[in-house]
Amino acid sequence: MPTATNPLLKQLDAGLLPDFAALTAEDFLPALQHTIDAVEQTLAEVLQANTPSWAQVFQPLEQTLDRVDQVWAVISHINGVANTEAVREAYGQCQPLITEFSTRLGQHRGLFEACEKLVKSDAFTQLSTAQQKSLQNRLRDFRLAGIDLPEAEQQRYAAIRQRLAELNNQFSNNVLDATEAYSHVVADKTALSGLPQAAMDAAQRAAEAKSQSGYLLTLDIPSYLPMMQYCDNRALRETLYKAYVTRASEQGPNAGEFDNSPLIDEILSLRAELAALLGFENYAELSLATKMAEHSHDVTGFLDDLAARTVSIARQEFTELEAFANRELGLANLQAWDVAYAAEKLREQAFAISQEQLRPYFPADRVIEGLFEVVRRLFKVSIKAAEPPSSWHQDVRFYSVQDEQGNTLAQFYFDLFAREGKRGGAWMADCKARLRFDDGDLQLPVAFLTCNFTPPAPDLPSLLTHNEVTTLFHEFGHGLHHMLTEIETASVAGISGVAWDAVELPSQFMENWCWEKEALQFISGHYQRGGALPDDMLEKMLAARNFHSAMQMVRQLEFGLFDMRIHRDAGSQQWQGAAQTLAAVREQVAAYPAPDYNRFQHSFAHIFAGGYAAGYYSYKWAEVLSADAYSLFEEQGIFDSATGQRFRSTVLARGGSEEPAALFRQFRGRDADIAALLRHSGIALEQEQATA
Repeated sequence: MPTATNPLLKQLDAGLLPDFAALTAEDFLPALQHTIDAVEQTLAEVLQANTPSWAQVFQPLEQTLDRVDQVWAVISHINGVANTEAVREAYGQCQPLITEFSTRLGQHRGLFEACEKLVKSDAFTQLSTAQQKSLQNRLRDFRLAGIDLPEAEQQRYAAIRQRLAELNNQFSNNVLDATEAYSHVVADKTALSGLPQAAMDAAQRAAEAKSQSGYLLTLDIPSYLPMMQYCDNRALRETLYKAYVTRASEQGPNAGEFDNSPLIDEILSLRAELAALLGFENYAELSLATKMAEHSHDVTGFLDDLAARTVSIARQEFTELEAFANRELGLANLQAWDVAYAAEKLREQAFAISQEQLRPYFPADRVIEGLFEVVRRLFKVSIKAAEPPSSWHQDVRFYSVQDEQGNTLAQFYFDLFAREGKRGGAWMADCKARLRFDDGDLQLPVAFLTCNFTPPAPDLPSLLTHNEVTTLFHEFGHGLHHMLTEIETASVAGISGVAWDAVELPSQFMENWCWEKEALQFISGHYQRGGALPDDMLEKMLAARNFHSAMQMVRQLEFGLFDMRIHRDAGSQQWQGAAQTLAAVREQVAAYPAPDYNRFQHSFAHIFAGGYAAGYYSYKWAEVLSADAYSLFEEQGIFDSATGQRFRSTVLARGGSEEPAALFRQFRGRDADIAALLRHSGIALEQEQATA
């Protein structure tokens, strides 16, 4: 398809945002192929220089690679938020192309030699910090792409990368298909006793949308979670729980239909082979080559240390929950499908507060306004609603980020509500990176921010739980990292080039303001009566903040240890399989047993379809950084302007242009300390009480 008629290329050539209304799945492949061809042409031209320089070689390369990144960003985004058969097929055609291109670029001998020559030259010292870091990263990545391997092994490397891309995509599709394939219709509303009215109404509307009577329950979180937390019907909770934890496996109601079992085995086997090809002991060590943590034993030691501090507390929390459930709820032999339900009852009894009681105080529009006000006070930027050229769904919103003089710094899309064809969870992805072109023009960053909240109803706005409020702030923290960068070299601007175990720092950092009274004055507001969250409810919410915090902690440690151990052990003599590894991890850290049919790993898309392979520990690693960073605001004032600007000018503005540990030291004045995380989690206090 010619550039002039391809809507994606047409907008790209004009420097405009994508025209989603005009874009079809048929446009994906030709747009991607065109931009890849342009990179090949650029390489052929720039590598003729005898003395490679940034201006002659790497600046033109950054610009042409940015075009590929933009096209692939749109294709990936549409695959995640508007997944149809046509989109899925087109994405499947594009993925081998982008994978093969990435591998070929990583093994390009001429580009490698030009990069190495420039890094070793006197001209390197004259480059900006960002340009130097970009080249150093590129040299590292050449070696991680097998530049030093014999040709036959390079070909095997390429074949493994291609197959892994296919498997990752299939894994994700299986999870989405398994989630959407299951539904359960309840004819009699009495079977849904205890379910909040909003969730009941949503289930009724879902049934009507499918031309069914009664109440339609699904495995989408806005439907599933309220059932597990509030529905009195124990048998129904068990039915839904089993369907949820057996998704994409050989167990459960759709047993074998979307089974990820063989994919898990093949993914781990291929990753282990890839690591061996590159000279690493295992895939965990290969993964850590681009992260803050140096070795897998550093990570497992970090996680084991947290486990040692929290497992006994978590198991005590569960023992107390068991006793409460038996005594107050008549639930003997508390099971996994009872835990969320019993915990909500105990929370309500202990603190007289629940997520559903908080929901009326957090209408989505009010929360968004409050989020923008927090950002304005902290970082001296304002966020204004704007009109995009088009969007992929009518619910999508669009905004611009402006400085104090009214200059636009960045733009972003908000896609906040759950719907069919949209991948579950919440995430931020880049649409455009910040980039200074060789003609002096500056491309501003654009972000995709995606969540899966309950959509508004005709007579009711979208009301968020407080947990969902923190999710929104979390993802916006990622967005700020991308949008407030001051770096003009795209490969290390914003989140690009940031070590994976530091990328969660800004996101987890932003969650803190969801708990502060001063911030809640404008984050919250009753959707009918107006007025912020009352002081008595805030006090109860704060009192309940660390309710079962140890149980929550060990759940994350379970994920992180499982991820690290399977990628450390797969392919070795001690390898026993993913299921056996998960069982061993659970024996070490789980607060309560999971049923034998639980197949959590089969839907663990973070590590089998996303970017967190041997990197899930990053959430806890970065939480140490974020808690310690926030402790400075606790000392100076939560809206202290100087501290906010300091965080912006170090962590947010510098992106991946410097090592994250160095940037943290610039902000905090020292290395990170775990004490703040333990204090914020209530773990340190519980330990002191336990030993008193």
